[in-house]
Amino acid sequence: MDLGISPSVAKILASRGVDPTKVLDVGKASSLIDPAKMKGIHNAASIITGALIKNQKIVVVGDYDCDGATATAIAIRGLRLIAASMGKTKEQAQANIDFCVPNRFEFGYGLSPEIVRFVKEGYNPDLIITVDNGISSVEGVSVAQSLGMKVVVTDHHLPGDHIPEADAIVNPNQPGCDFPSKSMAGCGVMFYVLLYLRSLLRENELIKDTPPKLESLLDIVALGTVADVVKLDENNRTLVSMGLKRIRGGAMSEGVRALFNVAGKDPSRATPQDFGFGLGPRLNAAGRLADMSLGIQCLITEDSFEAERLADSLNEINLNRKAIESEMRSEAESAIQDFKMAESKFGMVVAKEGWHHGVIGIIASRIKDAVYRPTIVLAPEEGTPYYRGSGRSIPGVHLRDVLDLVTKRMTPGAIPKFGGHAMAAGMTIVKEYLQEFEAQFDAAVYEMGDTGCFAEVVETDGGLNASDINRKLVDELGTQVWGQGFPPPLFSDTFIVKSQKILKEKHTKLLLEKDGRGFNAVMWNYTGSLNGTINLSYRVEADDFRGGDAIQLMIDKVLLNPNPELAQANKSLTNKTKTRTFAGMG
Repeated sequence: MDLGISPSVAKILASRGVDPTKVLDVGKASSLIDPAKMKGIHNAASIITGALIKNQKIVVVGDYDCDGATATAIAIRGLRLIAASMGKTKEQAQANIDFCVPNRFEFGYGLSPEIVRFVKEGYNPDLIITVDNGISSVEGVSVAQSLGMKVVVTDHHLPGDHIPEADAIVNPNQPGCDFPSKSMAGCGVMFYVLLYLRSLLRENELIKDTPPKLESLLDIVALGTVADVVKLDENNRTLVSMGLKRIRGGAMSEGVRALFNVAGKDPSRATPQDFGFGLGPRLNAAGRLADMSLGIQCLITEDSFEAERLADSLNEINLNRKAIESEMRSEAESAIQDFKMAESKFGMVVAKEGWHHGVIGIIASRIKDAVYRPTIVLAPEEGTPYYRGSGRSIPGVHLRDVLDLVTKRMTPGAIPKFGGHAMAAGMTIVKEYLQEFEAQFDAAVYEMGDTGCFAEVVETDGGLNASDINRKLVDELGTQVWGQGFPPPLFSDTFIVKSQKILKEKHTKLLLEKDGRGFNAVMWNYTGSLNGTINLSYRVEADDFRGGDAIQLMIDKVLLNPNPELAQANKSLTNKTKTRTFAGMG
């Protein structure tokens, strides 16, 4: 059977549990899971319908990360499109459908009682819709209802022991929800609510004009899904693929177009990596250092000049974020070295006065990569007795569950708030309990970690024939959606080093040989000597600098290198590799 893909790519897909015969179905709307399967979605859509019919005030309360920003933008744009299809004027839709995103430095995360009172005083809505938050806002929901506001929670985070008594909850991870995809981002959940709302309005003949074109939101859905680093299961890959197809065809919001421009990326060749490393960080920077309203306004504006102005502002904020991050990373280096020298340490905690808690999540991720251990980074909340923390984990250690266990073991009240996912979490801790937390966190990580999870294993797709390392392979791989839980192909092979050059005193450029063929290669943030025969893990990418059909190898790690001095000196070396094998068809 001609699958339309090469045997190499078919093998790669099969190792990720994808049937190569069905790979062309990914990216089709017909392959999306039915929104009706999501618990609470009918109730939520009914409440929103009533508010729209009665011209009631709706306020969307978002979160200050990229998923929260994209979910808010999707809610605002989508609800206004739906209102217009019901015969509402543009002015009515804009006046009745608004948003508020908590400033992380004033209100913290989620639908807190403080943000509820702020929304009541400033907006006086009849209905609050949360996006990318709310499942843990027990007190906030109660306060909102006591003030006469209904609350619809849309979220994707794991619930705690208590769930708010909201008027409706849509969350694939809430108890009793049989929705097959548990990995949707907050933006995807909100998009699904809109899809169901449209079908409900059609069923009740409430759409008076042209049905709202909700597919116009898919570029923003794709951005938020990739940037939130949720697992790209089949449903998420379909959403991202549909969004990428629209972007590559020139159909995107003015804000997304402007963000591609300031990131120096070509939307006609858009990739998931552009979202994760180009657009996403610029949106996230606003929430980390300033006000995420800038990012949301960029995504909802229909004015190209306004979008460009806002994107420029987001780019400047991101440059500032990079500078702060670089300084904090340097300050953390001694803690990293001390941790590496310590014996039997499994969880790392770093706390420092003066650090900017808008950037601690990034620093936690960088430290986690350096020590390959679950890491919590803490920074002080000014004028309070608390540290605010952000954590990142490794495969095999569920970080939110670890924090749940630690909270139950520690002095009551030491950790007033925490939440998150398997791989990322946030928390607040009373400063005086820091030492107790360090010990309890280390112990809990060890207890709850899967067997063997603390030894980093480089999982690759095996080797390639030299003749198969070409532009055709690059282009074929570019048709797939790669990301969290569906990793981009990583190969491992033996090469002969023909020459080496240091770039900008920071990176290494190599000419490698395999089976008599030469390949250009780059290894970022490495300046050590490489010579003779070496084993590498690498990716194959287009060489845009040389153009045409040129390719280059992007080196991930040096594996099993025979040079013992190199093995001692290079932190990125590992002697443990695993080749991905057939995973079964899901």
